[in-house]
Amino acid sequence: MATLTSQQVSKLQNAAPFWLALALIPVVMLAAMQGGWYIALIPLFGWGMFSVLDTFVGLNTKNADLETPEEELFWYTLVTLIWFPVQFVTIFGTMAYALNADHLSTSEIIWLFFGIGVVTGSVGINYSHELMHQKNRLERWLADLLLASVLYSHFRSEHLLNHHRYVATPKDPVTARYNEGFHRFFPRVLRQCAKSAWDAEVKMLTRKSLPATDFSNPFWRYAALQLAFLIIAALVGGWAGLGLFVFQSFVAIWQLELVNYIEHYGLTRKHLGDGKYEHVQPRHSWNAAQKASNWFLINLQRHSDHHYKPDRRFPLLQTYTEADAPQLPHGYPVMTMAAMVPPLFRRIMNPRVRKWRAMYYPEITDWSAYKTATNPMPR
Repeated sequence: MATLTSQQVSKLQNAAPFWLALALIPVVMLAAMQGGWYIALIPLFGWGMFSVLDTFVGLNTKNADLETPEEELFWYTLVTLIWFPVQFVTIFGTMAYALNADHLSTSEIIWLFFGIGVVTGSVGINYSHELMHQKNRLERWLADLLLASVLYSHFRSEHLLNHHRYVATPKDPVTARYNEGFHRFFPRVLRQCAKSAWDAEVKMLTRKSLPATDFSNPFWRYAALQLAFLIIAALVGGWAGLGLFVFQSFVAIWQLELVNYIEHYGLTRKHLGDGKYEHVQPRHSWNAAQKASNWFLINLQRHSDHHYKPDRRFPLLQTYTEADAPQLPHGYPVMTMAAMVPPLFRRIMNPRVRKWRAMYYPEITDWSAYKTATNPMPR
């Protein structure tokens, strides 16, 4: 029997904390089998435990060696590769079990699928984000499958073609404006992003002299995959299964957009005139060095580096000090909960945005050039 070398064991141990999200699966199983207050363990584990751990384990300010060869990242990337089948079984296995379980009431089943939406949003969509940035065809397909399983397939087109190009400008729907509360941001993003993604794909086809309906348009694939998941949900659980599937998808999308909201809140690249903006720098994303929540979110909180170098795999993402990137006071789990209370979020973040402006752009005294129709600029 083959055994791992000491060096392989060391690599596995280093990667192991990034596998902690898998612990959510037995929590979902326990919640389904026990019902009642056990269902609350799912969001408490995802949001609460890692927030508490952040308090105890602190910050991680160390950076990986950028020259690390791809083969040494195997144990890190494997967790993103196996997540789709895990998520598929979790959604539909729980659906089949819950809808035939005598001990679960209708309200308990609905709350159970709220918890599953927390899992598919905070983990599944996050892993799809990592996978969609890779060149490997398998990884991109897994990203598409994960997004289709929450009915948000267009996110790939929007993210790759628009968000990374226009981030921290009024042209990016996903960049939250200064003073824009989440409850205004969320419906705006839902309205704008699907159209923005479609327009970006159509523009690419037009440059190739192809019509919008050409089968190379990924929206055909998005529609087919999402329809397939809806059919599976209906086959497993009938109308109730269809409703639960759509509900968990909505919760997952809400989770994603909460994260999108805090990642660039109030930050804007310098306008150079004629509709042009400076190049993206680490200072155009909020950075968070909290160790435990970065384990849970596979270094998503090192978002400043992700936008600076989008093709870096998550183990190699670098963190920054405040000299190079603005810092969130807490990890994403705490900050997304704060975002649900706009007065609290503004109290936490607006002074930091004003400090960021004074630090990085002291020459700009009039921010009216960055005003958008949906967001009155602060005085």
